[in-house]
Amino acid sequence: MNTDRKARWAVRQSALPTVVRPCPDCPGTRHRPSGKIRVNASGKLLDVWLLLSCAGCDRTSKVPVHERAHVSSLDPARLVAYETNQPEVVRELTMSAALAARNGYRLDWTGTWELEARTPLYALDDPTPLTVLVGFELPVPVRVERLLMLGLGLSRTAVRRMVADGRIRLPSGLAPAAKAQRDFELALHRPGSAAVAHHPKARVAPGRAGTPFPPRTAEAAGA
Repeated sequence: MNTDRKARWAVRQSALPTVVRPCPDCPGTRHRPSGKIRVNASGKLLDVWLLLSCAGCDRTSKVPVHERAHVSSLDPARLVAYETNQPEVVRELTMSAALAARNGYRLDWTGTWELEARTPLYALDDPTPLTVLVGFELPVPVRVERLLMLGLGLSRTAVRRMVADGRIRLPSGLAPAAKAQRDFELALHRPGSAAVAHHPKARVAPGRAGTPFPPRTAEAAGA
């Protein structure tokens, strides 16, 4: 019997989110990161801005990151990252929900992610549940049932039925309709297993006890 049955699903980044806010020069509302950060020094005080480019007219606009901050309040390595436009820091700032809230805009995550689902084959008589480790490469809010649909190659109705039957066990407090954006684990149980039989809502269809969950590799282009 395999006692270490685990699958790994990864929500991979395919693009950065779009910044949605009005442009002063055109009717457009969609902005993309320019890849640059501007630092302005006035004595010991610093202003730091993330620079955006309007998708409609290409106008450059600024998102305040630090305003009138004393140079001693910033980590030296962080300041160097700002001054050299380090891509990982531009990525971090662009995806920051806190920065978006502070500056009154929203992030559109459409088309920013794909799901890499690696689910191994296993013996039909193996009663051990399959643990699925779901990891997020970026903090994109994805509906849990959408991840399950993509990872298992099933319809929304089938996924909801399996959750109700206890064949899919989600972490406490995480419902299929909820959105997740941080790593979590779930468990898949074979039809007819003891865990399913003792589940309060278990309803296993006759003749399905030996059917495994199909291995899938799924990709998605939107949240």
